[in-house]
Order: sequence, then structure tokens, then C-alpha cells
Amino acid sequence: MGDKMLIKNAKIYTMAKNNYENGCILIEDGKITKIGEDIKVSKEEEIVDVKGALVMPGIIDAHCHIGGQEANMGFEGSDINEMSDPITPELRALDAINPRDEAFKKAICGGITSVMTGPGSANVIGGTFVAIKTFGISIDDMVIKEPAAMKIAFGENPKRVYNGKNKMPSTRMATAALLRKTLFDAKNYKVKKENAKEKDEFFETNFKMEALLPVIEKKIPLKAHAHRADDILTAIRIAKEFDVLLTLDHCTEGHIIAEYIKESGYPAIVGPTMSFNSKIELSNKSFSTPKVLVDLGVKVAIMTDHPVIEQQYLPVCAGLATKEGLSFEDALKAITINAAEIIGIDNRVGSLEIGKDADIAIFDGNPLESMTNCLYTIIDGKIVYKR
Repeated sequence: MGDKMLIKNAKIYTMAKNNYENGCILIEDGKITKIGEDIKVSKEEEIVDVKGALVMPGIIDAHCHIGGQEANMGFEGSDINEMSDPITPELRALDAINPRDEAFKKAICGGITSVMTGPGSANVIGGTFVAIKTFGISIDDMVIKEPAAMKIAFGENPKRVYNGKNKMPSTRMATAALLRKTLFDAKNYKVKKENAKEKDEFFETNFKMEALLPVIEKKIPLKAHAHRADDILTAIRIAKEFDVLLTLDHCTEGHIIAEYIKESGYPAIVGPTMSFNSKIELSNKSFSTPKVLVDLGVKVAIMTDHPVIEQQYLPVCAGLATKEGLSFEDALKAITINAAEIIGIDNRVGSLEIGKDADIAIFDGNPLESMTNCLYTIIDGKIVYKR
């Protein structure tokens, strides 16, 4: 395969300014270099004539556990919850992800090109998520952004895990208190470190605290597992108190407190909705949540929480939200540009624009419908899947 590729005769949804009923995309060295109605062809390009198929940015899942919770593996491949300490900011998803997890192949066959994957919700602070491409041999080569977010969790999960170990937290009060204490410690640590540097004094580095500095410095968000309305509001309360960035992940009862979420200014990553109501927190789970939030002006992404819902069914999840009134355009945004913006990788992916990575999904119909097939998946300008 050469370094140049031309996709032609495409119905293009760019997720940027202009769409094209019959357009072309020129790719050079893994980047998009031209988009238009008609692009002149030289002998250098590999031509991909899609014959009227729908071409869109590669699909992005803003919250999952692919590679860390491996398919067919049981305990041996379960590396997302370190259930021995409720405060583990120093853990990195990067060290747990196996690119040979068979789920990556399925994801690519569904047009999923980028994911945000990381720790589960057993701990109050679980460690850092990483944004990666879905194709590669070495995880280090797949990274888009690392660290990308710091996982925190509210509600049933941390209190259930540590109540079973007869240690804190066993209540929502304790979960919030442990998070606050750790954020206080991180702020104090930052000041002490800066003072020591000014005075040219020795400063003993603290592994846990170092991991939290990007949060305190607003370089990465807290990624808050929160289902119930009161837990969502606790996440907002603490993020405001410490002046840090936040994403509201799951946001199951977001429709109940939509005005508060809008007022907070924080984005929502909604899901997994196409799953069983396995616990009390999920009683009000609904595919109408994205529409309610979008109508108020909240930035919304839709997620699978893979393996809760398999990665490749993310477009179907977005489609089920359209069944409850979300527009086609907003549903596409929720799995492309909105997801990219919320997780901080929109400089590279999420829309088809000149200069961005050539991550492209091509479908034989409406990608949000279950009967539609993904024809091609292109990552960094290379065809990694062809139906």
C-alpha cells in the first residue's frame, strides 16, 4: 500500500462545517490533506471507490475497558479493578491493556477507531485512563493521549467492595471524604513541591500525589463513575470545590437533574443503556437521557462501557437514542466529535478535516441501524478492515 489514498464517490459526513453528497478525501502519510467534490487523481494514489457509501470519521468510544477486561479470559484477563486499596491514582491503564484482546478485532470490524479505556469503578480513585487507537501490536504505538483522565467512582461500587473488606468506604459519605482528603493532599503536595524547588531543597517525591498533579493543574479531568442523581451532584460539588475538570460518566439519572448538569458546565458520557438493570442505581436508566441533555445544551457522548456492551455495538446504542428523539446528527456527534472533544483528542480525531488523522469508517447505509454493514475501517491512512 502506498502513502497516498483517494476515497471517491462518497457521501461524506465530516462532523465539521461541510458535508458532501458526492465527495472525495485525499490521504497522505496517514493524514487527511484534501476534502472536496472533486479531487484530481495522479498515478500515486490508491483509489478506493466507495460507490455512494456513507463515509464518516472513525467512531470513538469515550468510556470502556477494552484490552484491560479481556474477552474469554476470566480472572486471568481481568486487570481493571485493584480491589486492595480504595485510593490508587498511581495505577495506569496503559500497563494493563493487551492489544491482542480479540475485542479489538471486533471493534475494528464495526468502524470503531479510537477508545478511551481504563480502570473500573471498584475504587474511589482508580487510576488513569488512556486514549488509544484500536489497531496495533504494541500499546505504546496505539496511544493518542496518556494520561487522559483520572478515574473516580461514586455510589454502590466502591462502598460494596470495601464494606466486604470491612474498611472505608462503606458509605457515600466516606467515598466523598476519601476523595476530598486525597485532593487536599494533592494540592498541599503541589505547594510543598514548588516551595522546595524555589529554595533549591531536596523534595521527596510521592508516587500517588505525582499522579494527581495533572488533575490539580487542570491538564486532565476527573472521570466520574456516577449513576444516581445525588452521586452526579456530589461529583459536581467536589469538582467545583477543588476547581478541577470533570466528565460525568454513565450519568444514568442525568435526565432527572439535567438543569444542574447544564449549569455545572461539565460534559456527560452516557451509557451503557443497552444492558440489564443489574443494580438499584440503574432503575431510571433510559435511552431518552441523551436527548434531554442535548436539548439543554450539554455536550454529550454515548458509550458502551465495553465489555458491558460489546465495543462494536456503539453505533447501535446511538441509534437507540435516536429512537427516543435524539437527532441523527447529534447521535453521530455523540460517537465522533463530541466524544473526541470530551476526552481531549479532537486535535487529531473525531471529524474529517484537513490535517487530522485519517481515521475513517465507511458504511453501506445508516451507521446507526443494526442491518448496516461497515465496509472499510481506515486507521492512520491504512485499511485495517475491508468487508
